[in-house]
This record gives sequence, C-alpha cells and structure tokens, in this order.
Amino acid sequence: MSEMGSEGRVTGDREYRDGDFNPERSSMFRWVILGLACFIYMLVAADRANLGVALPGIKKEFEISNTEAGLFATLMFVCFSVAQLPSSFLVRRFGPRWVMTIALALTALASFLIGTSDTTMDIKIYRSLLGVVEASISICCITTINHWFSTRERGTATGYYWGASKLGPVICPPISVLILQHFGWRAIFQFFAIPVLAAAIVWFVFVRNRPDQSRFVSPAELRQIQNPQAIEAKRRVRLSSGVPPWIDRVIRLRQVKLIDTGQGVFRSWNIFGIMLASIFMVGIFNVFLAWIPSYLLNAKQLPLTTVGFVAATPFAGAVVGNLAGGWISDNILEMRRKPLMMTGALFTAIALAGLIFSPANAVLTGALLLVTGFVVGLGYPHFTIYPMSLTTKEVYPIAYGLTGMGAAVGAALFPLAAGILLDAYSWDVVFAFLAVSALACLFFLSTIDEPAQANETV
Repeated sequence: MSEMGSEGRVTGDREYRDGDFNPERSSMFRWVILGLACFIYMLVAADRANLGVALPGIKKEFEISNTEAGLFATLMFVCFSVAQLPSSFLVRRFGPRWVMTIALALTALASFLIGTSDTTMDIKIYRSLLGVVEASISICCITTINHWFSTRERGTATGYYWGASKLGPVICPPISVLILQHFGWRAIFQFFAIPVLAAAIVWFVFVRNRPDQSRFVSPAELRQIQNPQAIEAKRRVRLSSGVPPWIDRVIRLRQVKLIDTGQGVFRSWNIFGIMLASIFMVGIFNVFLAWIPSYLLNAKQLPLTTVGFVAATPFAGAVVGNLAGGWISDNILEMRRKPLMMTGALFTAIALAGLIFSPANAVLTGALLLVTGFVVGLGYPHFTIYPMSLTTKEVYPIAYGLTGMGAAVGAALFPLAAGILLDAYSWDVVFAFLAVSALACLFFLSTIDEPAQANETV
C-alpha cells in the first residue's frame, strides 16, 4: 500500500479518501445493491399485478369479453418476449446502470399513460410499450447479481430477488383495491408510476456495472466477491457431498463445457431446454397474476374487500418458496439447481389439481392458493441461476435473454389461453390445463444436464 498524505490513500489499484471507510473491512455494499434490485423488481411485479385488480372495472367500462381482457396481458408479454434478446445485447454492450435507468423511466411513463386510456386500443398500445421497456429490467437485475455476488451466494441472492418480486403481488392487491374504491381503476396505474420513477434516480446514483467500479465497495468485500477458493471449489466435481447419489442420477449430474460465445448459447440444448421449461412455469404464474382476483370474485363469489387479501396468498406463498429454495440450493444441495426445479414442477401439478376441488370458502381457498404459490416458488429462482453455471459472465446476458424470451412467451400466451377456456368452459378446465402444463415443465427439465462443475466465472 502506498501513502498519499492527508488527502487519501491507495489500496491496490483503487484510491480511498480519508473518512470513506476502512478498506480492510468488508463494506457489505453488495447487499445494498441486492436490496435495491429487489425493491425495483417488486415495484415492476406490482405494476403488472395492477391489471388483475383493475380488470373487472375495465371490463365493465368497456364491455369486453374474458378473451379480450386476456389480450391485455398477452400483448404486454408478446412485446416483452420480442424485446428480450435485443435487450440482452444492450445490457451486454452498455451495462445495467444506464439501461436500467432509462427502462425504469419509460416504465413509469407507460404505466401512467394506461390510466389516461379512452379506449381499449389505448390500453393495448400502452401495455405493449410497457412490455418493450420492462424487458431489460430483469436482465439488468440478474446481470447485476451475477457480477456482484460470488458463486456460493448467488442462489441465496437470487432467491431473495425473486422472493421480493413476489412481494409486489402480495402488497399490490390490498393497496390497489383501496385506490380502486376511492379513485377508480385508472388511478391504480398512475399511483404506481411514482415510486418506479424514483427508483430510476436512485439506481443511477448508486449502482455501477461491476463492484470494482464502485467507491462504496472495499477491497475486503471485493475479495469476498472474487473469492479464489470459490473459483477452485466450483471447478471440482460435486460428487463428494452429502447429496444422495440417486438424486444426481435423476438430475443428470455430469461434466459440461463452459459456453463462452453467443453462438454457443444458441447451440446448447441445456439453454433451450430451460427456456422451454420456463414457458410453462412462468405461464402458470402469470395466469395467477392476471386472473386470480376475477376467479375469487366470479367463481368463489367473495366480497371485494376479502378478494384483496385472498388474492395475495399465492404470492405470499411464492415469497417463502423463493427464499427457502435459494437457501436450500446453496447450502444443502451444494449449488445443484435442478432438484428444486423438478420438485416444484411436480408438486405444482398436484396443487393445481387440488384447486379444482377448492370450496367456496375464503380461508380454505386462501390456504390452497398459499400452498400452490409455495411449491411454484420453490424452484422458480433456479430457472434464472441455472444458465449462470453454463456460461461466462460476458455471455450470460444473452443466455438469460433467450431464457427470458421463453418465459415471456408463457407469460403472454397462458393468460390468453385461460381467458379462452373461461369463455368456453370453466375454472376447473383452466386448473386442469395448468396442471398438465406443470407436468410438461417437468418433462423438459428432465432432459437437461445438471453441471457437475459450477462453471460461473467470478
């Protein structure tokens, strides 16, 4: 370490001014960044969940069918899907700091404009705009986690991230119902635009693309993130752990070649397999996001004030499932990602079949939805983490963009399919369709490999 007098000091390649902090003590700033990413995606998820609460009012005002109502969610996620790959290349080229700031500002604008709509075509246009600009937000958040956390912490960090995203639909229905009762459905979208715009400013001020670019990160924390022991550990085949051998056989644990080019991403069945599995699991979740308030109002005949709380139960369950799934994967399953994805898909199918027999009782229906949300959430974070073990950090945004494109296809098509099935049949048929979809997700998960080497580069 070289001295710089009273003005500052140099540690390694970085200068620290007196009064900043002790560079030899871990600053823990990565957890602040994670908290901000969690808060942002919680807002984004809440903004999407607004549609479910506003939908009955929109249907009444514009006199539209369930199929056309489903189109509002579908159009957004079609645009979200189309914008995924271009967004991934933007994030790779410019980094998450600038891309996220612009995307959040445009998200706030699009949400506010939905509240000014005079026709259903206006809603479709603004929802489509929302889909385009939101496409890069998740890529920015996950890319940031990939850069700011070591291999050993990424499962837990991503579990927190997806858990926080589920808090949006937990918090949103009661608040949105309150806004709906006092100001109408339009105000829901306009109120939620305000914190999204504020988040854009905070992100730009405090976040940098990589931890070594941030003045708030000490050398001690940087060493924790770029842990050479973690690099060595993730190169070892994980057969000496306490995980039963039969689990490794089921999940197809084996050596895989690290993907370090964009072309390699498009040639990998593991990437395409997780993309196809994502279509079904994310599709299931978005049916809940778009249709559960209407299900509770129309099928279960629950009062509006009760709907706000019961509609939050599957997302509360998903929060717990996300947090538990991330921790179990990192600390018990030795960074294996497939076991909980496959377990979650199987039990999601069972839980959805159980909803067919759900009674018209708020407590029992809420309990069933809570359990369903938990089993969906158990494996949900690992659809995001899994590509990290297959690619370098530089290529990961492309891999995640491709996976996210599949997820967006499911998010686009499944709410529309649910609306079509509701117009023709009933909620029992919808839940049966979703249960079969969960089994399809399980099938595609069974075809991909669990990397025996945690290949994430730190």
